[in-house]
Amino acid sequence: MKIGFVGLGNAGSKLAGSLLRNGYEVIVRDLNAEFMSDFVSRGAVAADSPKQLAQLSDLIITCLPSPSACSAVMEGTDTEAGIIDGLSAGKIWLEMSTTDESEMRRLGALVQAAGADPVDCPVSGGCHRADTGNISIFAGCSRAVFERALPVLTTLGRRVLHTGELGTASKLKVVTNYLATAHLVALGEALTACKVMDLDMNVSYEAIKASSGNSFVHETESQVILNGSRDINFTVDLVLKDVGLFNTLTQRQGMKLDLAPLLVDIFSQAQAEWGPREKSPNIIRRYEEPMGVKVLGTGFPADMVDDEPEAAGYELKVAGRQKG
Repeated sequence: MKIGFVGLGNAGSKLAGSLLRNGYEVIVRDLNAEFMSDFVSRGAVAADSPKQLAQLSDLIITCLPSPSACSAVMEGTDTEAGIIDGLSAGKIWLEMSTTDESEMRRLGALVQAAGADPVDCPVSGGCHRADTGNISIFAGCSRAVFERALPVLTTLGRRVLHTGELGTASKLKVVTNYLATAHLVALGEALTACKVMDLDMNVSYEAIKASSGNSFVHETESQVILNGSRDINFTVDLVLKDVGLFNTLTQRQGMKLDLAPLLVDIFSQAQAEWGPREKSPNIIRRYEEPMGVKVLGTGFPADMVDDEPEAAGYELKVAGRQKG
């Protein structure tokens, strides 16, 4: 199978790397020529346009920073033809970005009109797990299309969940990113409070980890916060996009929430003050700086590390499932 991959950024480069590492023929496309050259040197083939990439591939993956970027790649621009122009019967499009479910369904209808099958399959778990093939993947599509895509999905990720019809995966992804953002802000407050109360930060980390206050975000992002690198390959503008998508999604349903609009405000202020490319865990600066402290521990890693060995992926089965 030939797989086309568009978007070789923080997450995309690691996902595409898993495909190469596992012997797939990979065709790549990115606006950054250096990223393209790196993959070509590792055995990938470079496409001249999104349309050509789609023509050469059996399965096409997009992993891009925003819904607008994905739309441009799919539908084309004034200067180059898009992926949809290169689709034909039997091909599959996997959208692995975090995107708006209504835009996913709009593009999905265009893909189906070209004879191909769309799947929204965002990833969750961090770039460190994307790099080892241990990331989690949600997939929204028909069951028949899911089973065709499953061998590729279990190469890219460890835990693969069929969420139901097209668009359901995108909805669930922004829910999980919203929760991760809420945990990150709460940890910023909590860790700064520990520092201000003159608690040992290494002891504080272990106390939270061993308690009912623990979370995936604490076990991973708190470590790079306490190291001082604060680097998880994710930035304030991307957090703002994700919580904004969740906020918009709930507003469409007529919900009036308390925390989601507050998170949008917090990260909007952070972007205005520190710039869009500030590292997202540095939201803790909001609490450190007024107190004149720096929250640091000792012996924590500068980068998040996946302590699970790479292993074959599998489908997560859902007990009591009623839809999909």
